[in-house]
Amino acid sequence: MFSLRLITTASPWLVLACLAAGALYAWLLYSRKSPWPKALNYGLAALRFVVVSILCFLLLGPMVRFISNNTVPPTIVFAVDNSQSVKLFSDSTELQATLQQLQQVRERLEEEGYQTAVQTLGEQQQQSISEIAYGTQTTNLSQLLQRVQESYAEQNLAGVVLLSDGIVNQGLSPTYSNFGYTLYPVAVGDTVPKKDVLVASLRYNKVNYSGSRFPLEVELQHEGFGGRTANVILQENGKTVVSKRVLLRDNQPLQQVPFQVLASGLGKRHYVVQVEPLQDEFTTINNTKHAYIDVVKGKIKVLIAAAAPHPDIKAIRSAIESNENYEIELFIPSLNELKQQNYDVAVLHQLPARMAGAEPALNLVRQKNLPALYILGPQSDLANFNRLNIGINLISSGQTDEVTAVTNANFSNFQLPEAATERLQEFPPARVPFGEVRLAPNTEVILYQQVGRVRTNKPLLAVQTSGDKRNAVMLASGTWQWRLQEAANHEQPQVYDQLITNLVQLLSAPRNKKRLNVYPIQTEYTSSDEIRFSAEAYDEALEPIYGQNITLNITGEDAQTKTFTFANGENQSGVNIGTLSGGRYTYTATASINGQPQKDAGEFIVEELQLEALNAVADHTLLYQLASNSGSRLYFPEQLQQLEQDILQADHKNVIYSNEELSDLVDMKWLFFLLLGLVCVEWFVRKYNGSY
Repeated sequence: MFSLRLITTASPWLVLACLAAGALYAWLLYSRKSPWPKALNYGLAALRFVVVSILCFLLLGPMVRFISNNTVPPTIVFAVDNSQSVKLFSDSTELQATLQQLQQVRERLEEEGYQTAVQTLGEQQQQSISEIAYGTQTTNLSQLLQRVQESYAEQNLAGVVLLSDGIVNQGLSPTYSNFGYTLYPVAVGDTVPKKDVLVASLRYNKVNYSGSRFPLEVELQHEGFGGRTANVILQENGKTVVSKRVLLRDNQPLQQVPFQVLASGLGKRHYVVQVEPLQDEFTTINNTKHAYIDVVKGKIKVLIAAAAPHPDIKAIRSAIESNENYEIELFIPSLNELKQQNYDVAVLHQLPARMAGAEPALNLVRQKNLPALYILGPQSDLANFNRLNIGINLISSGQTDEVTAVTNANFSNFQLPEAATERLQEFPPARVPFGEVRLAPNTEVILYQQVGRVRTNKPLLAVQTSGDKRNAVMLASGTWQWRLQEAANHEQPQVYDQLITNLVQLLSAPRNKKRLNVYPIQTEYTSSDEIRFSAEAYDEALEPIYGQNITLNITGEDAQTKTFTFANGENQSGVNIGTLSGGRYTYTATASINGQPQKDAGEFIVEELQLEALNAVADHTLLYQLASNSGSRLYFPEQLQQLEQDILQADHKNVIYSNEELSDLVDMKWLFFLLLGLVCVEWFVRKYNGSY
């Protein structure tokens, strides 16, 4: 249904003036005697009258308002909780009968003029209620109902029929939301507690050090087995690591079962905790839970050696110890002896020094070829330092300069906090040797020197990459004031600590010289997540290149391998391999880059979701609250006919949506062609009858 209306901003009396102008023009042109018949003369005068009148009317700027009305019947959405718990803990025959009856209710509503749709926990709409698959591993009813509200906001949403057992294990409780439509919950599932014992949860550290023991705490839950004994088994690779007999107490439905597990080897480890099934147990699908840990090398050992005691040492040590993955040994000749250990990185304060006594630390760094951070100061022996060839050559007469630090925006090996630029300007000036500074080609600047307000090209902190090893040089001593000042101004010395820890981590990490780097976007997934891999390829100069054909092989714990092929691209997001079942997976990726075979490998974890198996008792109280909040009632499978009657008796009305469009009459093309046609007809008739 639609309507048209012609409007103008000028006075309607001007329309008469337009008609008068058309009549005057036609009279002046056709009032004289003409060579054609009088009837034809009147017809030509009428054509000229129409054309001139319309042109004059268009000068008034008329507009056309078009109004269209669209009638939308009421919509009933059938929101179905298709999670695993509905199928696991409901009588299958009764559930199937309920679904068929609900489908019949839907069809009868359509016969009465209602529009209907089916929504599930997944994103896609369903065609038939009775054909829905119940395999969703989590239940988020709030998200489902919110999505229905957003999708049908402009479609005359009259109500939502929600079929569910009321069990929610993800997202917010829907009882705290106002969805703005009538909710008709249909309750399925059993509310009677069942005899069951299950592993409710596991608590453990996901990252542990090799050779250490880590705690793994099992939370055991039971119903109806008080006084019985359960056997809890911890397994790895199908072999029992340890087992415990647990007495299930009547007054303690939740019990903690602690294990101490030895973290052996390196990499991802997969442990299985299982409760042996008990007689008369309702279900055993919730008797097992999985734990995935990452076993890493022991703490990184850092040697801090100095020529003499200095406040910088305390500040640097505190910064490094802010990361629990580092272990520090201190060597100062006048205070303690150097411990011979397998260090990963060294921090050398004012070494090489003018005074004797610190040679053991320098010899150890040379013998072990350790990456090191060299901090220069008044006691440094610059001549011996220059002989080390660690990226910076410094020629100084012994004078010093006071400078502040400025970050190098082009340095990308690690990122400082966003507040770094601002806070570095707040730090007190540090003393640096004044002189000529030369950088080796393989050296990158992290911080520049700034004298007053003038930024210079002289480095304050730089890192050199030589082969597989890195060394760094800090040209300033007295940076302990930086940490003290930042702590005073901002409570936590975040920038200083992160600068030092990132630098130590960069020095201790081996340089990545791989020309093919393939990796999952995340290191851990759940069995409902889609797993995506990204890839990077480099030429011999380690510059990124694109369009390389990559073969990716994924192998699970069952030794089954899946193969995927894809090409890396500058703006491509890699490859999506879909979902995988829970477990530990390894992968290998191969490609031919400039005719040379390249390979990369790694591993990742897919955690099996078992949320739907944890609770076998339906929560009809939640569904009752949802119905009360929307002014409705709770229905059971045998009350679906009453549900249909209640929806029809609610007498939901059609909604009329009006759409109004306003456009200039002069913009209409058909009007142009109409005037052109009239003018052409007049011209042709006059020409045909011997006139102009």
